[in-house]
Amino acid sequence: MRTLEAKSLDKPDETRQFEGKGYADIVNVGGKAVARGHFEPGWRWSTNVKPIAQTELCEFSHLGYCLQGRMRLTMQDGSEFEVTAGEAVAIPPGHDAEVVGQEDFVFLDFGEIDDYARRR
Repeated sequence: MRTLEAKSLDKPDETRQFEGKGYADIVNVGGKAVARGHFEPGWRWSTNVKPIAQTELCEFSHLGYCLQGRMRLTMQDGSEFEVTAGEAVAIPPGHDAEVVGQEDFVFLDFGEIDDYARRR
């Protein structure tokens, strides 16, 4: 039987703190995790999440929408691109990322992020 389920990211099921400079609020709806990440200026995946993930690069895929700010992604092959406010993006595994500029980067993530930045 199908049921409607709605949750507010303002009252998350869980908040995952990074190693400084931000956090991700997580809700689980329809059996899937949805995150709203807050990444402060100076945040970099390899500095602020790598110690938690214990992998060389981010190995999660992200499917999301940027609400605010800019983030530069560097793929394993060295290619780079930036995500800016108002853009929807699909990011494959195997990347590093960093906030660009002095504005927080706020990102809604509907990807495969059940364990993203989860401490073990």
